[in-house]
Amino acid sequence: MIGMMYLVLTALLAMNVSNTVIDKFVFLNDSIVQANGETAMRNIELVQDIQAAVSELGDRSDDVAVQDAAMEIRGETKRVMDAIDNLKDTLVDVSGGYLDEYEQTYKGDAKHLVGKTDYDKLGSYMKAIEEGGKGHGLRLKALLNGYAEMIKITMQNEGADDSELIHYTPIALDANDDPLYNSDPNQKGKKFATVSFDASPTPAGLATLSEFQSRLLSYETRALASLARKVGAEDIKFDQIVPMVLPESKYVAAGSKYIAKMFIAASSSGVTPSMKYNETDIEVDASGKGVLEFTANATDYDENLQARKTFIASISVTMPGGRDTTFTDEIEYFVVKPVMQIQSASVSALYLNCGNKMNVLVPALGTAYNPEFSASNGKTLKGTEKGQVIIIPSSKKEVTLSVSSGGNVIGSRTFGVRGIPAPEIKVYLSATKEVNMKTGISSKTPRIFLKPIPDEGFAQFLPDDAKFRIAQAEITLVSGGLGRKTITVGEQVNLAPLMAQARKGDQLNIEIKKVQRQNFKGDVEDFGNFQRFINISLN
Repeated sequence: MIGMMYLVLTALLAMNVSNTVIDKFVFLNDSIVQANGETAMRNIELVQDIQAAVSELGDRSDDVAVQDAAMEIRGETKRVMDAIDNLKDTLVDVSGGYLDEYEQTYKGDAKHLVGKTDYDKLGSYMKAIEEGGKGHGLRLKALLNGYAEMIKITMQNEGADDSELIHYTPIALDANDDPLYNSDPNQKGKKFATVSFDASPTPAGLATLSEFQSRLLSYETRALASLARKVGAEDIKFDQIVPMVLPESKYVAAGSKYIAKMFIAASSSGVTPSMKYNETDIEVDASGKGVLEFTANATDYDENLQARKTFIASISVTMPGGRDTTFTDEIEYFVVKPVMQIQSASVSALYLNCGNKMNVLVPALGTAYNPEFSASNGKTLKGTEKGQVIIIPSSKKEVTLSVSSGGNVIGSRTFGVRGIPAPEIKVYLSATKEVNMKTGISSKTPRIFLKPIPDEGFAQFLPDDAKFRIAQAEITLVSGGLGRKTITVGEQVNLAPLMAQARKGDQLNIEIKKVQRQNFKGDVEDFGNFQRFINISLN
């Protein structure tokens, strides 16, 4: 948060804003100085903790070396911090010191600086070249970057890897090297002192130096924390103790016994072990626990559809004295052969071009069951529930349904395919009253209804595919063996054009020319070359 405020205020200063913003830099500097003091105290306490731990562990040589490195870093940090504090005092003096009436009471309070609003003296001082050709800004740059390099070398000597060392980058950068400025054409080519202090009032310069001190302390904190973890690192301290329960199975049938082994498991937060199974590395998390996961396979199942398998589990840790020790054990497990259970209204054969629904279950896989389906001579669609599949045969050849789960083949099942049974055509006088074909109908009957009735078994198995309709029919009035008039109709027939010429003893000759079927997806298709003849006597 303080860093963000610093960037915002720096941007505002570039616009030469009022004294109010300069006062914000006073507040910002005070905040950073206070935070730096608290960080320095914590770092001192961290060094003291390292010293106490080394003493408690018997002043072993490796631990003492870590302690010496920590004390060297703390000493160098204090030296650089003091040098920057002295530079702050110098900049105050260069800008005119404090107002006379505040010299004693408010000394150190930047609000009462003589040069609070001076934009030139501080920058001129930092860019000035001293005798010998070295400027104040160059000396500060060398001081800051020398500190960062010292931290990096010390941690490298203590065995820090590249992921740790990458954090100790140079602190004081020229504009071309600073990601904040290297793409800004207005800052191109500017040196560190110019970028950091040019055209800055004294409070801004003090805040800039305090921010550099904050960076120093953050480097120190990271380094000391890393060194603290190295004290006693070779010792295995079992500080994470949890109860463990290993059941024979998480799934227990009602009425059977739940059996499990219960024991205490302990691990060390200071040790990150390496783990393997059958020479394959296992990822270990920050808590020292590894998760073993592999796909179980087998071909040599016994009569109980089980196959005994084993793997070698190994855990390697560094014991006191630096000796690497590996603990191994042979772990036994059983692979159960997945058996498909197919549930369907009819599984002996499938209907052509219909949505044959079935449930394919594999109880042995439990919650890991995530099926994928494919079929020869047909298509498959996943249902709304796990294990539900719809098979649509595309020919009368046998269909083979293949099932896999998690990339592993479970099995296959072959089904015969049969055609859709043709519907029976019936004639009705109303929605529910069927025509008596023996007695016929009156020659005055105004209308009739033609209805295709699906096969009972087919409609029971696949009700969504057993939806038929009469798309086209021709009705001819026959009198004395001769056709007198013909009309083309659908399912609902208006007989008025025929009955106007009909006499008792005539016949209605009905020819069903086209029947259509709506399938389970709602698509309508012609039902083959359908043709039926029905004769109805008129009385």
